[in-house]
Amino acid sequence: MNAEQHSTVSDLFDRSGRRYPLDELRWRGEDGSPLAVAALPGLRPERIDTAERSLWRYRAALPVDAARRVSLGEGCTPMIPVHWAGRRVHFKLEWFNPTSSFKDRGVSVMMSHLVALGADRVLEDSSGNGGCAVAAYAAAAGVRAKIIVPAATSEAKILQARAYGAEIELVGGTRDEVADEAIRQAEQVPYASHNWHPMFVQGTKTIAYEMWESLGFTAPDNVVLVAGAGSTILGCDLAFGELLAAGQIDRRPRLFVGQPEHWATIADTFNGVDPAHRGARVPTIAEGASIARPVRLPEAVEAIRRSHGAAYAVPEAEIHAAVRALSARGLFAEPTSSVAAATLDHFLATGDIAPGETTVVVLTGAGLKSAEKMASVFAGPAA
Repeated sequence: MNAEQHSTVSDLFDRSGRRYPLDELRWRGEDGSPLAVAALPGLRPERIDTAERSLWRYRAALPVDAARRVSLGEGCTPMIPVHWAGRRVHFKLEWFNPTSSFKDRGVSVMMSHLVALGADRVLEDSSGNGGCAVAAYAAAAGVRAKIIVPAATSEAKILQARAYGAEIELVGGTRDEVADEAIRQAEQVPYASHNWHPMFVQGTKTIAYEMWESLGFTAPDNVVLVAGAGSTILGCDLAFGELLAAGQIDRRPRLFVGQPEHWATIADTFNGVDPAHRGARVPTIAEGASIARPVRLPEAVEAIRRSHGAAYAVPEAEIHAAVRALSARGLFAEPTSSVAAATLDHFLATGDIAPGETTVVVLTGAGLKSAEKMASVFAGPAA
């Protein structure tokens, strides 16, 4: 950590307000709640290291020692303009990260922190992309990794994590049951959880800093996201909040969030709907967003409210249609990230996203990582 960061960052805090030092291998508070990093100052354009071609160009806004970074060149992903439903919309292509998903951002910062604290092995639970990222960055750091995954996870994602040398444990049941097993095992192994660890969100926030820089140091009007646990919601809220406090932007972008309808805990909570009214959970093609109990649910809901945004439970048929619509424009996005495109369609139709506004849609991962799910979309006739 540099001298300037030492003067502004001293600890972590949990929901009860209890504080903890940064130099502990801690991933949750004594009250059982997730941790967050104490407030950081926002970034100014002159503090961006423009010679750095990775998210570490924003190291002045990160609470880790960049000199000891674990990096594979993550970040600096393209943000391309696309004509969509008669509008010009920007799509942020996160599959240009090293393991082909946005998870690399958070894992790079999280793993840098853990290795600096002396971790020589880590544990993660994941439905796919998070586990791949932890396995890759553990390999880069020379750290042993164990990844616990749902038995129904895409074979391509399991293969990728295994290729990096990680130990894989398959667990039957829901994504949340897999997380429960990981928490039990985390009593013996440092828990590199992309849902729990506070440094993961610190890395995820760099996606918003890139939007700001790419748009000439201005904020978009709208950011459209898919959410499982909600780390992109929290990352955008964090970065745009830092920029607002620093006087670099004059308003927060509105966050428009989509989730598969039977896994829409964040959207339902935001909209005042009891998630239980949907009945039994139904498997979704958007496997990466099938999380029933998001760890940071209150924080994610409050972030959407703070932005004056909205949330939508996306029907399965609309996810399939979005996969096809993206592919027809040359964007081979996995079904989970295609939820964001379906969400865009919904809020364009309602008029919440208006003509002439600057809108960024985040596509979190590549279709090649969900080959079986993509094949199921294109096996039948187009809608």
